[in-house]
Amino acid sequence: MWTEKNNALHRVFIFKNFTEAFAFMTEVAFEAERQNHHPNWSNVWNTVDIQLNTHDAGSVVTEKDHNLAKAIDGMFAKYQS
Repeated sequence: MWTEKNNALHRVFIFKNFTEAFAFMTEVAFEAERQNHHPNWSNVWNTVDIQLNTHDAGSVVTEKDHNLAKAIDGMFAKYQS
């Protein structure tokens, strides 16, 4: 679940292994590029930590962030089994 804190949406995603985490990040990268809205994120082994805010709106949470978060949730759903 996404939480809003310090002017950003935040969520941590856990995967079975690094390969799944990296595949997910690749999917997110393509969607972020399509939406022209890019996350702040990090990856350590099976964990992807994502923060979203809109820099050109003053680094606050906007509809763009909620739209990308929703798309990311859809991508993550297929890794859940």
